[in-house]
Amino acid sequence: MMKKKIAINGFGRIGRMTLRALQQQAEVEVVAINDLTDIKTLAHLFKYDSAHGKFTGDIQTDETHLIVNGQAIQMLQQKDPSQLPWSALKVDAVIESTGRFTDKTAAEAHIIAGAQKVLITAPASGGVKTIVQGINNEIIGDEKIYSTASCTTGCIAPILYILDKEFAVESGYMVTVHSYTADQNLQDAPHRDLRRARAAAYSIIPTTTGAAKAIGHVLPNLQGKLDGYSYRVPVIDGSIVDLSINLHKEVSADQINAAIASYAQGDLKTVLEFTKEPFVSADIIGNTHSSIVDGSMTKAIGKLVKIVAWYDNEVGISNRIAELISLI
Repeated sequence: MMKKKIAINGFGRIGRMTLRALQQQAEVEVVAINDLTDIKTLAHLFKYDSAHGKFTGDIQTDETHLIVNGQAIQMLQQKDPSQLPWSALKVDAVIESTGRFTDKTAAEAHIIAGAQKVLITAPASGGVKTIVQGINNEIIGDEKIYSTASCTTGCIAPILYILDKEFAVESGYMVTVHSYTADQNLQDAPHRDLRRARAAAYSIIPTTTGAAKAIGHVLPNLQGKLDGYSYRVPVIDGSIVDLSINLHKEVSADQINAAIASYAQGDLKTVLEFTKEPFVSADIIGNTHSSIVDGSMTKAIGKLVKIVAWYDNEVGISNRIAELISLI
């Protein structure tokens, strides 16, 4: 069987973690990476990672290639995606992980360049279908462009899917306590978000999250029923979501935990983990599940339930991207 040829546009945190995850996907071949940074710097950042440790495979470079475990990947430095050589390279699908080309029209530049499909690794606009791997794969069709939403959407989607299916969700609120990201400042400096303008490693920083809005694109029955916000905190990786959900009927914490544990052992075992271990954020770094529900923290009062779930906000979403790219 011919391997699907993949290109990565943007070799930042998600691009690099996705390339690591793709090493486990035998049916795909990464043929090109486009990033404006020089090859030696990108190779070093791929090999040595402060959060996830040293890449265990072999890394080499030449003037135009990153060579991973003996496979040569062409390295490109092109600002305009429509000018990329996707046609010449016979690229089947592009992983769009720059965080810049998240609108459908902007992402179509890859199609103009000759790619067959595009997977945007962030919430997208312009009518792009949002896929959370394992939750709504059935909507994959003939479209050229899809979105994976965000790591936080990927964390809450399995939980809300279960709650709505088993107990019926009326409304809810979510708070994610999220590790800081590159879209914050190391020291106080100008930023369009005045809170993200402040030193990331020094403060708890309230900010917005698109996860609550995006969930309606994944689970249409929940459109407009969820809202929330984010606290960025001084940890390098590892995040946690606190969900407060109003259900249609009264339930107990044991009923909630039993339902989630059942799905975690069955249909959703790839994306969902259930535990009562006394985890802290450092314990889930490297965990490939999208959502790790801490059953010891589940609470219920009448129809109101509280559920807490951990997630590695880099590795979890990157593994879903690696799985999904072969399906679109």
